[in-house]
Amino acid sequence: MTHLFIINPAAGSRDRSAQLSEQISQVCAQKGLKYRIEISKAPGHCRELAREAAQAGEPCRIYACGGDGTLNEVASGAAGYENAAVTVLSSGSGNDFVKIFSDADAFRDLERLLDAEETAFDMIQCNDDLSLNICSVGLDARIGTDVSSYKRLPLLSGFRAYAVSTLVNVIRGIAEHYVVEINGERIDAEQTLICACNGRYYGGGFNPVPEADPTDGLLDVLIIKKVSRLQVAGVIGKYKDGRYKELPHLVRHFRTNKLRILCDKESPINLDGELRTAQEVTMAIAKEKLRFFFPKGLTWQVKTPTVV
Repeated sequence: MTHLFIINPAAGSRDRSAQLSEQISQVCAQKGLKYRIEISKAPGHCRELAREAAQAGEPCRIYACGGDGTLNEVASGAAGYENAAVTVLSSGSGNDFVKIFSDADAFRDLERLLDAEETAFDMIQCNDDLSLNICSVGLDARIGTDVSSYKRLPLLSGFRAYAVSTLVNVIRGIAEHYVVEINGERIDAEQTLICACNGRYYGGGFNPVPEADPTDGLLDVLIIKKVSRLQVAGVIGKYKDGRYKELPHLVRHFRTNKLRILCDKESPINLDGELRTAQEVTMAIAKEKLRFFFPKGLTWQVKTPTVV
């Protein structure tokens, strides 16, 4: 089996390609592994490299060396191929998807990743793209896709960059008109955001639906009605902590395998932190599954409260 390491030099606050390459070479040589290192040259190149490896047909494990955007590209390139499994060697600014696991820091430890077990995760089909974690439209999408503009500034990374982007976008305006078609219902109104969750964490620590399960074949969707600037801080605080049930007058929760969003104009879509734009957006559970491997001994399942 080949171990393919795809390094994104644009991930995180600085280029760590040389450091990661040296570490990978040293560890894999010591273990006598067949491995290859590729450096991404442009946006989308990680996806191309992963797909080429998967289409070759030989068993391979592919390591996305970066953050959530890098993982998104590699996962979307390898999803649906039975010979290819994917993980992330965390070295980006967010690294949010793996926070579903009992020890997210284990994904920074290459030796632990080489001693791994595996599961199959759902993917989200968002128009012509695939997403592993979370897709959103509205205020949330504008915030999430603007984060990259701030994350490389001094003292701004992870949640701080997200907080600055939130402030800027709230000032610009909160709600817009959307038509949402979901579970046979048509919701035509001003909305603050629509978020479809396969995973649980994004935006440097936001956990909007703590019970989301990336293996259940369903998306957990939150639709937040129009809120005022006076309300927005309190709503975002509860949304961040997964306390949406405390806001039944503002937030609706759906579980579905498909939804459609009609926008009045070309609008930003947050796709695992990557920007897309469209006027009509369809999000659904994809037909492709992703083989995902993780350090042995970790757990990711939702903990169901014990009923006494």
